[in-house]
Amino acid sequence: MTIPQPAPTNAGYPMQQWVFHDTPDRFDIDLSSSYVRTGRLSELTVPPDLALSYGADRGIEELRTAIAGLYGGSADSVLVTHGAEEALFLLYSTLLAPGDQVITFRPGWQQSWDAPAMLGCQVDVLDLEPDFSIDLDRTAASATRALRMIIVNSPGNPTGRRMLPAELAGLLALAERRDAYLVLDQEYEVDLAESAAVHSDRVVSVSGLSKVFGFPGLRIGWMYGAPELVDRCADRKHLTTISNSVLCEVLACDVLSRRDSYVTEYDRLIGAGLDIVQRWSERHRGRLRLAPPERTPFAWVHLDTGEPSLSFCRRVLDERVLLMPAETLGGTGGFRLGLSPPSEEQLTAGLARIDYVLFQQRTENGVHPR
Repeated sequence: MTIPQPAPTNAGYPMQQWVFHDTPDRFDIDLSSSYVRTGRLSELTVPPDLALSYGADRGIEELRTAIAGLYGGSADSVLVTHGAEEALFLLYSTLLAPGDQVITFRPGWQQSWDAPAMLGCQVDVLDLEPDFSIDLDRTAASATRALRMIIVNSPGNPTGRRMLPAELAGLLALAERRDAYLVLDQEYEVDLAESAAVHSDRVVSVSGLSKVFGFPGLRIGWMYGAPELVDRCADRKHLTTISNSVLCEVLACDVLSRRDSYVTEYDRLIGAGLDIVQRWSERHRGRLRLAPPERTPFAWVHLDTGEPSLSFCRRVLDERVLLMPAETLGGTGGFRLGLSPPSEEQLTAGLARIDYVLFQQRTENGVHPR
């Protein structure tokens, strides 16, 4: 029997290799995270008499209604999933067939490259411009008659950049011309009422409670799109995870009932962290450049020393600080830096250890700071 081999990754170095094989137990400060400080169960109300049944395949009605409220739409447009990752995979497996073309961008999230390829699709991963913008002309030139899906993450992980209205309009027009779908990974979007999925059946929005709300352990994600498409994805979900944890869905309702307070805390945490990181990066002008994030809990840092970013992040790891090197996200020459570790003291201590690595590099190159 021949065992199918996984599709080759478009990332220079698989993230799972870095996260699960190379780095465990080698750090005590994590500055790689893509979400704000994690919430605690003690913050939430657990109903003591909750019946732990299978629940509903689309998600309990209260939660779907709360999510629909974020978009200003109907619960018929919502499917609750086991994290945003399942929502994306359900879309791929429902909409795509072997030979279909998928266009996506890097640096970005590996799933958008590898999962469609595993389904037999032609995946064209286009490099973002140096300022992380999308070249619409190059994107249109890459599209074939087989185009079925364009996948965009905005605000982007790891770039921290928000897609401009003109870029969104251009991609949507391309999708509509080719009878394709525009899938928007909007995990870092705070104002989902502005999502293009509200206005077009050719757009699907995916989000969840992991990044902005800080509850990745609840594994609550969702898609928002045309009800007919949501129904098709729900049928596919029934063949995989069937439904989500009723307990987690009830806790998610509790989180969303206090959405405004969580968003306020999100903005406070990333604002405080960004102030620290901006002052730090200014001290390393010529060696590091900070790409100002647009309301994301991380920032992209360009590494201008000439050293490969994977090598640099390995040296930082020797100082027991974890960063996310560009190579794990399909890029080069930089790293993702989390703005909201468990405390500002940890952020400051971690940056100090990076200072030490940069100082070592200057000394080894024969350049000694005054």
